Amino acid sequence: MTEQPVRRTYKFAFVMITSLFFMWGFVHNLDPILIPHLRRSFSLTVLQSALVDSAVFIAYFVMALPAGLLIRKAGYKNAMLCGLALFAIGALLFIPAADTRRYVFFLGALFVIACGLTVLETAANPYVTLLGDPQRATQRLNLAQSFNGLAAMLAPIAGARVILVDGASDAQLAAMSDTARQAALAAEAASVKGPYLAIALVIVAIAAVFFFLKVPAVGATSHAAPAKGAVMRALRRAPIRRAVVAQFFYVGAQVCVFSFFILYAAKAAGVSQIAAADYLGWGCGTAFVVGRFAGTCLMKYIAPARLLLGYAAACVALCAVAMFASGVASLAAVIGIAFFMSIMFPTIFSLGIEGAGADTEMGSSLIIMSIVGGAVLPLLFGAISDATHNLQYGYAAPLLCFLVIGWFARAVAREGRPAVAATSTGALTHV
Repeated sequence: MTEQPVRRTYKFAFVMITSLFFMWGFVHNLDPILIPHLRRSFSLTVLQSALVDSAVFIAYFVMALPAGLLIRKAGYKNAMLCGLALFAIGALLFIPAADTRRYVFFLGALFVIACGLTVLETAANPYVTLLGDPQRATQRLNLAQSFNGLAAMLAPIAGARVILVDGASDAQLAAMSDTARQAALAAEAASVKGPYLAIALVIVAIAAVFFFLKVPAVGATSHAAPAKGAVMRALRRAPIRRAVVAQFFYVGAQVCVFSFFILYAAKAAGVSQIAAADYLGWGCGTAFVVGRFAGTCLMKYIAPARLLLGYAAACVALCAVAMFASGVASLAAVIGIAFFMSIMFPTIFSLGIEGAGADTEMGSSLIIMSIVGGAVLPLLFGAISDATHNLQYGYAAPLLCFLVIGWFARAVAREGRPAVAATSTGALTHV
């Protein structure tokens, strides 16, 4: 095959994989809409509502290693098809969850979706780093993740208008009989069925197109390292170990910031839920997207680790502001956090698997597994908020997270390693 057709194949494969980044970003960023929606429907505390994030991110801990083994056995494309199937099934489960109006069923549907997303992310993140020049792998992954950021902007705006429906006020609900109150809340709970049915249909369509595509496949070849002892071999690499820790805290921080934003904005700035959702989308979402694209450009001139260190320091300072500010200043602080944390996930990931060679798949699995931080740190956020009776003080949790990320960035920067992501672990073929 000549160089030009190969390059075109890489570009088209990159476009297809980038569409997956957008879709999982969209469904993840509906969670901040689900949290106030389900909190009202089931009269939950802040800590109880954080179980939405726990159900999602525990799946990453459970499924990451099986996803890595699946990639080794079946290859990247087949693994991504499996992830898409689980994604669609989980979205469809929102329909019976809404019909039965059981909180545990919603959590179960979210868990199944997250299992699919775990497989997709475990496969897609390293796959993108392998589609082209290794010297530009970190930039390439940040570019793909930028469309994840675009989804972070659009999902809250769209989701608020179809899920956060205008229902009876709290005073009206209190004046109703138990039967009437349950009927009103059931009608509100049903608002999730349409959006998640639409998501399921889109995912099925993407999977159908993806099934027939011929894309470069990496992995599941005779060059792959044997599975026995793969986890410990990967963990013996210091970059992977540190990336696992940093990613645990980064995802925890991101989930804290985005998932509690609507509740935070109502407390700190006194805005309505719909207005808060708009701030989340147009404010935080736009800042996140701009930050991703800006960070991708800045990496041409600044080493990714040094840029990450500066961004982590900015986030620490802004978290302190978010804890004590009010009004517009509080919203501006959180929007600023969204900007500066935008490059963190792909940069930590790429630096972690840099030069991992045959350990790339398992290193990827371990880093994705550490996304379980998104299940743990929001519980800390909720516990601090409930204990202090002040949701703003919950920002002590992401502040701690960004300090850990600063440690990771400083360690990589001191080593002076070039920002080159992992090279291919297997021959490129067409499937």
